Amino acid sequence: MITLEQLQVRVQDLGLDKLSGDVTRQLEEFKKMPALYRLALNELENKIETLKTEWKMRNGYSPIEHIKCRIKEPASILEKIKRKGHEFSYENMENYIHDIAGMRIVCAFVKDIYQLADHFAGREDIRVIEVKDYIAHPKPNGYQSLHLIVAVPLILLEGTRWVKAEIQLRTLAMDFWASMEHILYYKYDSQLPPHVADELKSAARAADELDQKMLRLRKEILELTASEVDLPVEP
Repeated sequence: MITLEQLQVRVQDLGLDKLSGDVTRQLEEFKKMPALYRLALNELENKIETLKTEWKMRNGYSPIEHIKCRIKEPASILEKIKRKGHEFSYENMENYIHDIAGMRIVCAFVKDIYQLADHFAGREDIRVIEVKDYIAHPKPNGYQSLHLIVAVPLILLEGTRWVKAEIQLRTLAMDFWASMEHILYYKYDSQLPPHVADELKSAARAADELDQKMLRLRKEILELTASEVDLPVEP
């Protein structure tokens, strides 16, 4: 774990200590952040695992393939607060850095992603603050995902506190593409040759076509199953 002295050096290197009065107090508060956000992620993960189990019990199938969680590194948080042009303070990090706690939920089908997002929006114990739909509107490099900024309640000694987290919802194909893109960017130090960037965009289109094909196959299988037992077809 990063020490208070290391944080102080990092803050000084970024020039953030010149922007706020009581830097030492802020650093002490900053050191507590990972534990708080880890508790929030645990709370969120427990809710989703319960949901996953309930779906399996009710339908014999859960749209959630797997979940991955992470807490943003202190150095990355400091760099982001500077990049956004805010003073170094616990309050600013809490208000303006929404992805300190991050969760990736991988689903089998695009339809499952929107079903899950709708479910979150209808819950009282999860607040959906912001939605960025990179599935309907992919990024220029081809990246697709549905990003949600949510808040979850923590019952602390001081009372209930709502802590923010970012949830990224992807299909298996989207997640594979994003993982490969990250590896390539790391290898090329974020400077991809034009032909590689073009190939990545082409691969993203292929991943989207695969998702659409699998969704059509799923619908066809459900229709066949429903006709055999005379059940209504899922819309």
